[in-house]
Amino acid sequence: MADQIRPLRQDAELNRERLLVAARELFATRGLDVTLNDIAHHAGVGVGTAYRRFANKEEVIDALFEEALQGVADVANQALASTDAWAGLVQFLEQSLNMQFGDRGLNQIMNNTALGRDRVSEARDRIAPLIQQLVQRAKAEGVVRPDLEQSDLIFMQLGLSAIMESSRAIEPELYTRYLALFLDGIRTDRSFQPLPSRALTAAETHRAMTRERPSAT
Repeated sequence: MADQIRPLRQDAELNRERLLVAARELFATRGLDVTLNDIAHHAGVGVGTAYRRFANKEEVIDALFEEALQGVADVANQALASTDAWAGLVQFLEQSLNMQFGDRGLNQIMNNTALGRDRVSEARDRIAPLIQQLVQRAKAEGVVRPDLEQSDLIFMQLGLSAIMESSRAIEPELYTRYLALFLDGIRTDRSFQPLPSRALTAAETHRAMTRERPSAT
């Protein structure tokens, strides 16, 4: 009996991975406006098989969101491993934004206000402390302006994600222009003007990020 169960489990896992690969490819090129049936056809598996692995498209998105969070966390940890605080901060911003640049679906998954507050909460709990470490280390080494806060990076990424989505078909790398402007604005080898508004606290940032998102039911 065990020998019969093992191949079935292996087939189920293989089909699940095929479906996730297909979803990544479709979401990356078409965004989230695809169905689970589309994903099944693209994966080359039966629709019934798809529904045995995932009850709906939301479960596929949940699985890919988890992968995306881990990817961003890996990028942040690699940046923290850099011996140069400024280089590490730039590395994190460039690599995390590049992940979204090449993947329209990931961009929508991470930023779509219709996808629920729970995902934003999970991202905050896992990623925000790493970004905080990057900012604090850069401030301690004096390579960024002293009033830079973790929430500044979060809102900058949110803004650049919007630029990516709106300009992708016209000038795909337009977001890099604004990333360069942002980086020039926070580095210390220049004079600073007082900022016209304070940075949001972590709690205020979370409220701003979840204000238009539905609560879990």
